[in-house]
Amino acid sequence: MISAIVLTKNEAENIKVCLKNLSWCDELIVIDNYSTDKTTVMAKQLGAKVWQHHLNQDFSQQRNFGLEKASHQWVFFVDADETVSPALKKEVLQLIKSESEIQGFYLKRQDFFLGKRLCFGETAAVKLLRLARKNAGQWQRPVHEIWQIKGRTGQLKNPLLHQRQLTVAQFLTRINNYSSIRAKELYNQSVKASWLTILAYPVGKFCQNYFFRLGLLDGQVGFMMALMMSIHSFLVRAKLYLLWQNQGEEEFKIPSMKEINRHDA
Repeated sequence: MISAIVLTKNEAENIKVCLKNLSWCDELIVIDNYSTDKTTVMAKQLGAKVWQHHLNQDFSQQRNFGLEKASHQWVFFVDADETVSPALKKEVLQLIKSESEIQGFYLKRQDFFLGKRLCFGETAAVKLLRLARKNAGQWQRPVHEIWQIKGRTGQLKNPLLHQRQLTVAQFLTRINNYSSIRAKELYNQSVKASWLTILAYPVGKFCQNYFFRLGLLDGQVGFMMALMMSIHSFLVRAKLYLLWQNQGEEEFKIPSMKEINRHDA
């Protein structure tokens, strides 16, 4: 028996396809961050159990909340913009029936961006632990979260299909949100940023994705993806630097003219 869990926030454009390709699961669960579109209505129409729960800038606590709601031994986490192919469905069902000692499985993810399949760069190397026994462990880290489980793991052959139905502007908005959460996480871990890291990390990230991981072979879309990842790296370090300058406050305080004059004096 398997429960599928999907996190949502205004995913009306994606939720129908996502849940239809998970209809073979014994339980469909949607943890919704108070969507303002028809996400929850559509999810319920497709047979999902829906709970609304504030994200509070912490994806791990959202996923762990979903774990608490799952009824079955195996839990499969799928994002709203991801699709499970018939081949992956068949593989999952076979493995959870036959592998008694395995506690969880890693999956590769096949990314699509601006209508093009990405075969190189950072996204092509992604492996995610998304299928595991319910009591095997907990999710950790507020963003870019990982499922920390105990015991033996395996890997599935068939990938999740990740259809990023985003414009460049929408992708930048998502990067802006994720970088804020990541910067706050690093600040809470007492990690600091300097002007050197603010400049060096984005350049290194771009070179890694575009040249060393051959993102250039994905053409213009490969260049754009490498640039996006570089922008994310820049924003994380820049926001982290400002958090330290602003004593942990996310909104940077602009000094008044009186304070500036007093400082100059």
